[in-house]
Amino acid sequence: IRALHTATVQNAEAKLKTFSIYRWNPDKPDEKPYMQKYKVDLNAKIDERTSTSCEVYPLPHMYIVKDLVPDLNNFYDQYRSIQPWLQRKDTKETGNQQYLQSVEDRKKLDGLYECILCACCSTSCPSYWWNGDKYLGPAVLMQAYRWIIDSRDTQAKERLEKLKDPFSVYRCHTIMNCTRTCPKGLNPGKAIAEIKKLLANLSQKPQPDLTASGSS
Repeated sequence: IRALHTATVQNAEAKLKTFSIYRWNPDKPDEKPYMQKYKVDLNAKIDERTSTSCEVYPLPHMYIVKDLVPDLNNFYDQYRSIQPWLQRKDTKETGNQQYLQSVEDRKKLDGLYECILCACCSTSCPSYWWNGDKYLGPAVLMQAYRWIIDSRDTQAKERLEKLKDPFSVYRCHTIMNCTRTCPKGLNPGKAIAEIKKLLANLSQKPQPDLTASGSS
């Protein structure tokens, strides 16, 4: 029993991991950023793998507000610029009618609407590092495609027109870091490719299965 107890203690000690956390305090401008170390008893594997240490940094190539908090103002401004809401030319009075959508048309939004805007994909993209002020980045472009392809939205042409400049879409060089890093398993690279095909007239937005509005 004593030997078993000793083995248990040794195993528990072996599972202690060192986490290095990025720290920076803007209230102390004379102090440089540093890594603060913590020892944590994980008692489990991370992503099915064991590791001797873990370093936690804020999202890369972003201005840092403090510690692990990045400044996402530019990211959200870009998201706002694509007007992420349903737009129609025949807008009905709010609350009186609903816009119908077939099951098949609804399925086209799968893999797009689940985005949580965490910015992991955009901040892993080298093109976004270099042109973050002009290139919209994978996350915002995937959401742009989400509204372009929505069968209930009738402003696809106008939405695409806004993306025709050299930077908004075409800074994507299909490096595909975005798809590899998405925590939701989404594929921003594919959405960007679909936008490029629409801009080049290699594909067209399908006509909706249901066009009529129904009573609410």
